[in-house]
Amino acid sequence: MNFLTYVMHLAGSGAMAYYSAVQIRDIKTRPNVLAGFQLAESGSVPFLTKLSDRAAAEGDTWLAEKLAKHASDEMRHGQIFAHALKQLNKKVVDFKSLPKNPEENKTQQRRSPFFAAYYEGYSPEQIKPETIDWDVFMASTYILELDASKDFARMANVLPEDDTTARNLKQGMLSIAQDETGHAAYLYEAMTRRMSAIQVQKLVDEWRTRKVNALLAFAGNMLQRNDNRPSLVQDGAPSESESELSVA
Repeated sequence: MNFLTYVMHLAGSGAMAYYSAVQIRDIKTRPNVLAGFQLAESGSVPFLTKLSDRAAAEGDTWLAEKLAKHASDEMRHGQIFAHALKQLNKKVVDFKSLPKNPEENKTQQRRSPFFAAYYEGYSPEQIKPETIDWDVFMASTYILELDASKDFARMANVLPEDDTTARNLKQGMLSIAQDETGHAAYLYEAMTRRMSAIQVQKLVDEWRTRKVNALLAFAGNMLQRNDNRPSLVQDGAPSESESELSVA
């Protein structure tokens, strides 16, 4: 990674850390942040499960087990965020029940600006679990997990200690941060099992650069929209059965 990219990485990470900390500390914006995390963590479970099945079919038992554990962890993370929302008497919006017009459908089918930039040059077909190149998956996910481990820890540490709900969320997020560190570790090991240390570093540098570009794209989109993002939550805590389904 060249010096300019490194500086941009530090600046971008710092800005996102500050933004995320402000958003999760403020009780007004916290539910939307939690809902976004619940959707992201729970949404990755089917992807990781299919990858685990694929690794097993290819004879890589070690990777299959690591991916299965990863999927299990992500499901638990989704449950942590769902529970945190429930304590705030909120739940994730059921988007399937909302009326949609063709233009809204097209908008929702587009990739987010962040992931469009992160996976630039790759078609949706190329990043499906059945077809994604293992090197691409390992390196791209390694960067995301490594950064997420630090981001969750930072956000947890800004939550107030004098509120029971916030304190419980803090403990949950710190445990998530530990899991993400473990995920990054096995993904790095997986890369070292497949290539030399020099090749690993080159691949990691490529995806670090992509992450920097993705953060810039995300920031530009936020400025254009003036942060007028749609709400991801609605009032009313879900029942226990609904909570389980939402993270399945």
